[in-house]
Amino acid sequence: QVQLAEFGGGSVQAGGSLRLSCAVSGRTFRVYAMGWFRQAPGKEREFVASISWSGGTSVYYADSVKGRFTISRDNAKNTVYLQMNSLKPEDTAVYYCAADGLGRSKSDWAYWGKGTLVTVSS
Repeated sequence: QVQLAEFGGGSVQAGGSLRLSCAVSGRTFRVYAMGWFRQAPGKEREFVASISWSGGTSVYYADSVKGRFTISRDNAKNTVYLQMNSLKPEDTAVYYCAADGLGRSKSDWAYWGKGTLVTVSS
């Protein structure tokens, strides 16, 4: 079994930055692709970013966050990060970490954290 726990959510003003972390325990972290999704009130959960098990150039972003968010991972620490810069009010959502997946659909991913709330005020 795989357990995921997100950290780093909070409230920030528009234009600010936050860094989310997702700690993974259980089975071998380094073999999994990792992803971040988000769900705003009244909306479907949507893809934000993903990174392959090897990292490097195998990273993908939603168009809405490209150029502002950066996903990275530290396999030695079993942790994946999401650096969020130039935040906008429309980035307000619960952010979820996901493991063992491929693609931009939430149904493609096997494991999920409980989420962390990010609130961006104007």
